[in-house]
Amino acid sequence: MKIQGMELLKISLLVPILCIFSFADGGSIGVNYGRIANNLPSAAKVVELMKSQGIDRVKMYDTDPAVLKALSGSAIKVVVNLPNEQLANAAKRPSFANAWVFRNVVAYYPSTAIEAIAIGNEVFVDTHNTTRFLIPAMKNIHQALAKYKLDDTVKVSSPVALSALQNSYPSSAGSFRSDLIEPVFKPMLEFLRQTGSSLMVNIYPFFAYESNAGVISLDYALFRENPGVVDAGNGLRYFSLFDAQIDAVFAAMSALKYNDVKITVTETGWPSKGDSNEAGASIENAAGYNGNLVRRILTGGGTPLRPHEDLTVYLFALFNENEKFGPTSERNFGLFYPNEKKVYNIPFTAEGLKRYRDSSPKHSPATGGKQRVSPGTSNGQTWCVASAQAGKDKLQAALDYACGEGGADCHPIQPGSTCFDPNTLQAHASFAFNSYYQKKGRIIGTCYFGGAAYIVSQQPKYGKCEFPTGY
Repeated sequence: MKIQGMELLKISLLVPILCIFSFADGGSIGVNYGRIANNLPSAAKVVELMKSQGIDRVKMYDTDPAVLKALSGSAIKVVVNLPNEQLANAAKRPSFANAWVFRNVVAYYPSTAIEAIAIGNEVFVDTHNTTRFLIPAMKNIHQALAKYKLDDTVKVSSPVALSALQNSYPSSAGSFRSDLIEPVFKPMLEFLRQTGSSLMVNIYPFFAYESNAGVISLDYALFRENPGVVDAGNGLRYFSLFDAQIDAVFAAMSALKYNDVKITVTETGWPSKGDSNEAGASIENAAGYNGNLVRRILTGGGTPLRPHEDLTVYLFALFNENEKFGPTSERNFGLFYPNEKKVYNIPFTAEGLKRYRDSSPKHSPATGGKQRVSPGTSNGQTWCVASAQAGKDKLQAALDYACGEGGADCHPIQPGSTCFDPNTLQAHASFAFNSYYQKKGRIIGTCYFGGAAYIVSQQPKYGKCEFPTGY
C-alpha cells in the first residue's frame, strides 16, 4: 500500500497527479441519427446542434449524401450503415461491395471522419431472412476497404439485438442462440478478432423493465441507488440492469473463447412518452436513465465481469421521429424535439457532468411509488465500499483522490487510529470512499470512483471500526 501514516496528510499537495481520476478517463458517448420523420431540421442544422452540445460521435442508418457532406470538417466521428436490403448484393458480388465503399466511404473520407460501417441492423430479427448473407457481406466490405487502404481505420461490424441470446439471466449464464453459433457468431467473432473490431450490440433495459415492472426495480433499471442484485452463478453484485445485460453478452462471448473482443453499445435509450400499458415511459424516467448512463460511461470503469473495459455507447435517438410505426414509445425516444429543443436536460460531456444532478424522484412501482428498502437496511441507509474486482492500481488512484481532492476524512485509517486495521488497500479504500459518499449526501454518482466502488445496505464494520452514516 502506497499511502500510510502521515503521508495521507500530504495528498493535498498532489492534486495535479489526481487528474488520472478525471471524467476524461471514461468511455465515449454518441447518438443515433434516425430520420423516420417529416419535420426534422436540415442536416447542416443537425450538425451544428451536435457540435453545440459537445456530441462527437454519431451513428447513421444509411449513407445519405446530404448528411455525410454536412459532417465534413466537423471532426464528429461517424458510423455509416449498409442497410439489410443491400446485404444480399454485398454478399454475392464483390464488385457491388467495392462500388458501395467507394461511393459511400472513400468519396467522403477523411474530411468526414467515418470510423466504422454497420453491416445491416439486427439482422437476426429481419423478416426477410437475410442472416445467411451477413458474414459474406462483412468480409466483402472489409476487402473493399483494404483495396483503398482503409481497412485499418474504418472498422466493420453488425449491430445485434439482445434477442440473439438464448439465455440472458443471470448474466453468468449468457449464451448465444444455438442455431446462430456455428453459422454466424463463431465466424463473426473470429472476423472481429482478426480485424480489431468490436461486437455492436443494441441494449434496452426499458423493454425488460416494461415487461417485468412488478419484478425489476425501477431504480435498478435507471442506475439509481439500489441494493443490487447478486448473480448466483459468479457471485458478482449488479447495480444496474444495463451492466447485467452487457455482461450476459460478454459471458456468451466468453463461452465461445472470445474474451478479447470488445463491445460497442450501438443503441440504448428510454422513451419520454408511451401508451398506458408501457410501464416506465415518461420524461422523468428517460432523463434519469440517459443522464445517469452518460455519467456511468464518462466516469469510466467497465462492468462487474470486465471492470477495466470502458465502453462506447450510442444513445437512441437524436430526435423524436413522428413517422415510426408501433406503440407511442417508438416515436418518443428522442433527446431533442424536431425544433431542436431538448426533451429533457442532460449533459453529453464530462464538463457538463460537473453541473448535472439526477433530480427526478426515486420510486418503485412495486412499493406504491416509494423507494424500496431491502432486508437488512437500517432505515434505508446505505454505505459505499471498495470493489475487490477493481484492481490495485484503480483502487490506489481512487483512494488518493478521495483522501486528497475529494476531501474525505482519512484520519481514522492512519496508523494507530481506530480504522487502520485491517491494514489492507481494500479496507482503507472502503473507509475513504464511504466518507466521501456520506459527505456528498449520498447523491447518485458519488459512490462510483471509476468503477472501483459500489453501494451496500448493511453497515460495514471491521473490528472496532464502524463506517459513519453521515457528517
